[in-house]
Amino acid sequence: MSVLTQDLGLSKQPVAVGFFDDDAPAGVEQWSGGAVPAGCAFWREAWEGRTFYTVPADHYNCAVGSYTHNIPQPVERETALNDTIGFMISSGYLQMAEVPMIPVLPRTPRYVAYGPAEERRFRADVVVIAARPAAMMLIYEAALRSGVGNMATPALGRPGCAVLPMALQSGSSAMSFGCKGNRTFTGLPDEELYLAIPGTKWDAVAEALRTIANANATMETHYKKHEATVRG
Repeated sequence: MSVLTQDLGLSKQPVAVGFFDDDAPAGVEQWSGGAVPAGCAFWREAWEGRTFYTVPADHYNCAVGSYTHNIPQPVERETALNDTIGFMISSGYLQMAEVPMIPVLPRTPRYVAYGPAEERRFRADVVVIAARPAAMMLIYEAALRSGVGNMATPALGRPGCAVLPMALQSGSSAMSFGCKGNRTFTGLPDEELYLAIPGTKWDAVAEALRTIANANATMETHYKKHEATVRG
């Protein structure tokens, strides 16, 4: 576990995700762990320390995840997205008006790589952090300090994987509350949520986190003294 992860009290390592149009990332092995129910299941593998790359076919089992990653379904699965959305709508999980608002990658990646962000095994386009709200506050403040966050940070609920294209295309941090599918396939605890950081800004955010963490510790001491004074 990295110093940064320990300092923030994170239960999982920040995950780097890289989208590659031409060649697979050098020195990174191809995913060989078999079929997964959704692309976000690869986040869990990266949390556990694995670094690897996937190909579009590895993402076919989740029609919605394939949609957010701009990965067309093969002919034999071409109705999967409509069937899935139809089921979501009929079950009351989703409304049709929400569909056009879902962020999507601008083009289909040839390879998608995953791994612990701090190992730096490949170029990270997005770094995804899972954290409890107290730690997320520090990460959010570090993003602001680094010029990659907004006072009104965009957030989404479903689908959770859409936070990747949201952060990548906006060039800014984006929050996801983690949809039911994502929480099921990754095992994300109820008390945690996600923040996605554009990969080009990750180093600046990581550096700012140390300053932000120290500043918040100082403020906590100050607030406790203030509270004690007011309460007498």
